[in-house]
This record gives sequence, structure tokens and C-alpha cells, in this order.
Amino acid sequence: MNQVRQEFTTPQTQENRDQVKADPNRLAYHLMPPVGWLNDPNGLCQFNGTYHIFYQYTPGNPTGADHRGWGHYTTKDFIHYQEENDTFVPDQFGDHRGSYSGSALIHDGVMHLFYTGNNKLEGDYDYINEGRIHWVMHSSSKDGLHFTPKEVLLENKDYPQNLSCHVRDPKVIPYNNSFYMVLGARTKDSCGQAEIFKSSNLHDWTHASTITPTTRFGYMWECPDLIELDGRLFLFTCPQGVDQEGYNYEAKYQNGYFELDRNLDADQQVGPFHEQDHGFDFYAPQSFIDQSGRRISIGWMGIPDVDYTKPTIQQNWQHALTLPRLLTLNENKIYQYPIVEIENLRNTHTHIDVQENTVYTPGSIVCELQIKPLSSTWTIHLRKDCTLSYDGKLFTFTLGASGYGRGSHHIEVDAIDSLSIWSDTSSLEIFINKGEYALTTQLFDDEKELHFSSDQAMDLDFYSYNHFEICEKIEKEDPTLA
Repeated sequence: MNQVRQEFTTPQTQENRDQVKADPNRLAYHLMPPVGWLNDPNGLCQFNGTYHIFYQYTPGNPTGADHRGWGHYTTKDFIHYQEENDTFVPDQFGDHRGSYSGSALIHDGVMHLFYTGNNKLEGDYDYINEGRIHWVMHSSSKDGLHFTPKEVLLENKDYPQNLSCHVRDPKVIPYNNSFYMVLGARTKDSCGQAEIFKSSNLHDWTHASTITPTTRFGYMWECPDLIELDGRLFLFTCPQGVDQEGYNYEAKYQNGYFELDRNLDADQQVGPFHEQDHGFDFYAPQSFIDQSGRRISIGWMGIPDVDYTKPTIQQNWQHALTLPRLLTLNENKIYQYPIVEIENLRNTHTHIDVQENTVYTPGSIVCELQIKPLSSTWTIHLRKDCTLSYDGKLFTFTLGASGYGRGSHHIEVDAIDSLSIWSDTSSLEIFINKGEYALTTQLFDDEKELHFSSDQAMDLDFYSYNHFEICEKIEKEDPTLA
């Protein structure tokens, strides 16, 4: 275990970091690992005026194959970032194989972090129904930088007995004068569901209820999140093992939400499921309420177990986080759209009255595009080999060689009034109708200038973008020794 701690606490060589910085695919205005592997965002919160963004991190291996801990960025404006010391290191029996995903709760001036400790026992186990430790662990901080020793809150024996060893990703919220924790789960007969636990003090937890689908919906629900919007309660989660239905559920694993009954103390069945992002690279979103009352969500710009190849692995890094998105409820649909602070990255602005079948090169690939189609059917060619098309009812997004195995995804939509696209060096975030639908993808085309054309006339506003500013971490004392 000391070797694992050393992997995280010893600074990565400057040579490795310089290799990442020199990669032309390195993102300009999306958070990515300083070196190595990144996956789920964790512990998102605003604490004493500072936003904290934790994330799953394996600095020593860009494939994520080694023990995972938590990396940590802070910001006050979502433009300037500070890399902080790695928060959780897998250094105990309960989390020796990984300090897995979790969440933050601010209560009485203290930041509380909850996460899944993962370990595998030695022996002949399947590690699905036996042989795996999956404990809920807790630590707290009065400054967001130094944390109390880890505390085990729930062990395998504390979960319902019909569950497998895959119970993880605690999200804790204050609700109805108590605290509720939701955990994603897989039953022993491989059905996905969520478990609710309840506490009055954040330390002692009892099982309150189980959330199941009306019919089987995947074998595992990961990364659950309980979200209140306009007096309604929703369960966001990432089901694994859902079969594609027409153009629904095209991704390897799903992301989206169910609406819940507001009584979390009683078992309930839920449905239908609403997909959140329809792209190739979106998973494990987590949300929080900031001090101005906004519900902000950030996702992992990646997805597990896919066949896409990743050229950045050779440059010693992989994956990124999405832009922070504001969640709002519009009638019965949850919209998502980048928070207004991102517009502070805008630099030059060009308005173009797009003519049919004319190629435009307005500027840098690092940009924002605001597009208003002027007809009900159209095809857009963007960058090197990205195509967006609409036939009046079906939106199709296709990547060629730049997708490295990503092909086409689709959305059935009645009308498209606007397209908003955030283009970075190796990513696209696309929003239809100001957030009614979203698609997120990585792509690798080595383009430096934006190429845009359409088979129909359109209005296009092009904004070139400045880069984020990220300060590397200053080595401090061990953050787990509060």
C-alpha cells in the first residue's frame, strides 16, 4: 500500500508533464488530467466561494489500469484553475484497489466527501457476487484542502442481501430534514437498481428504500445523482447493459434520468428513462447547487469499455471533463447548456451569412459556433470529416477517420431552431435548441483552422476562444492529515 501512496504523492516527472503539454490534441478550455488517466467527476461543490472539482485519477498510467484515486482542481470563475494536491489515495484495506467515485456535501461550514472504497480479496472469486470490497467511506474538511482520516460508513454486510458486490458511487443530499444517500447497484441476478440510505448525522446510516425500473433496465446502475428541480425529484444514473431500441440507447452505456416520487422512505418503481447526452463520449455526470442557487452538472468526456482507439495514450494522457452545464426544467424535459461564465473565453466575433455549398474558414478550431438553420432540412460539414444533418425529423451526427472508431449517432427531434457548438482541439459539445438535446464527443483530426460548409443558407456566429489558465499544484503537506 505504501507503493500505491507513492504513485500519487510523488510528483510525476516534468518530462511526462511536458509530453502532455506538447500534445497538439491537448484541450484548450476543458479540464483534463495533468498526466495519466481521468474519469468520473467527483465531489463537485462550491465551498466558501471556491468551486472544487475532484475527479477519478490515475497519474501513473494513461489507460487507468492501476489504482485510482482523486485528483483535484479549484476555481473561482471557471476560467482560471489551480491544480491541488491529490485528495484521496488508495492506501487502506477498504480502498486498496481504488478510491472510487463519490460526492460532496457542505454542511455547517464543513465539506464532507463520500466515496466508494474498492478492494479485491485474494482467492478464486468472480468479483461480481463475491470477493470484492465495496464500502462507503467518508472524510471531511474545514478548508477544502486538508482532510480528516478516512471513516468507513457502510460495509458489504450493511447492504440488502440480494445485491452483488457492485454497489457504489454514493451521492448524499439534505432532504426532508434528514440526509439521504443514493447508491448504484447490481443485484445477484444482474438487474440494475438504486438503493437509498438515510441518516440524521452523516455517520450512522440505515437502509430506507429501493428504486427499481418497471421492467428490467440493464444489469448495473452507476453514478446515481438525486436532483431537485422546480419542486420535482429526479434520479440521474448511468445504466449498463441496456439494449438499443431504434435510435435510443446507441451508446455503449447510457446516461439519463427517471422522475421519482418524492417519498424516499418507500420502495418505488420508475420509468420512463430519458437520455441526457446522445454523443459518443459522455458518462458519469454529477451535479451540485452553487451559492447562487444554480444546478450545475459536469460529465466525464469518455465512456468505459468502448472500442475507440485513443491516440493521446501515446502522449501519456486520456480523457477530459465536459464544460459545466446549467440544468433547468422546461415543462417536462431537463435542458442542459454551458454556464454563462464560459462566454468570458470569447475573443474575436464574426457573423457570416452562410451561402449554399460554400466553404468558410473563419478562424481557429478552438471556438464557439451559434447556428440558425434557415430551412427544415440541411447538412453541415464541420472541421475535417464531421457531418451534422437533419431531414425534418431525424438529426444525424457522423464522424469519419477523426472519430477513431466512432461512427454515427441519431436524435429524433421535431424541429431544430438552433445549434450551439463548442469546438476544442479534440472535442465537440453540441446543443440543439439551447439545450433540449446534447451530444458530446472526442475527435482527433489535427485541424488548426475551422472549415464550415452547408448545403443550405444559414446564419452563423463564430467566436474564437481563449484558453483556460491552469496553475500546476504546489507541493504541500499530505492533504489527508488534517
